[in-house]
Amino acid sequence: MSQSAPERAPRRSTRRPTGERGNVRGEATRQLILVAAERLFAEHGISAVPLRDIGMEAGQRNHAAVQYHFGDRDALVKAIMEFRGAESESDRAELVAGLMVGGEVPTVADVVGAFVRPLAIHIQPDNHYLAFLSLFITEEGGYEGLRPQGVHTGASVITLRALLARLAPGIPEPILDERWWVTLTSAVHALARYQAAQQKRAQPAKMGILIDDLVVFLAAGLVAPIVEGDPRAIATD
Repeated sequence: MSQSAPERAPRRSTRRPTGERGNVRGEATRQLILVAAERLFAEHGISAVPLRDIGMEAGQRNHAAVQYHFGDRDALVKAIMEFRGAESESDRAELVAGLMVGGEVPTVADVVGAFVRPLAIHIQPDNHYLAFLSLFITEEGGYEGLRPQGVHTGASVITLRALLARLAPGIPEPILDERWWVTLTSAVHALARYQAAQQKRAQPAKMGILIDDLVVFLAAGLVAPIVEGDPRAIATD
């Protein structure tokens, strides 16, 4: 009786599952839309750009591509902030960790620098985040629009705010809180202006000097003398 041939092991397919390919394509499309939206929002204003135009700029034939991937304008704006904010947050977390465990007591300028410098990494060609964020602050009527989904998203900025309170005990909390928000938004506007000047080759100084000066200036404002008669300076039980 002849012996049957041994069974062959099933051949493994090297092809990706259809779902995985679809996820990769979907993520690539989302990225294209985010970059296109950021640029168009920065150039024309967040409320002025039709979502259909963003899809077309991103190379999408489907006029509803933006709605499909993001839902609505607010969700798209939030996604841009999360995308770019994650880049800054990575650098900022390292700086904050250094301030918290370093051998020297940090200064107010160190706190401001830990916010400003990671934000300044967006001063790059084809990166329109700072201009976009500056317009967002303006269109939303100030820093209040940043509270639910803005530049302060991330544990590191919350830690910086808590550290600032320890470093400036002579500034009443309501005043310090207002000054902190002014610092955050002023940093965004200034960096956006520096980037625009750089693109026009109209910088008054090297970028590093401008950023250093901005940090020193904003730090001084945080601990400036309190205005006489400011009711927020009255201690409450």
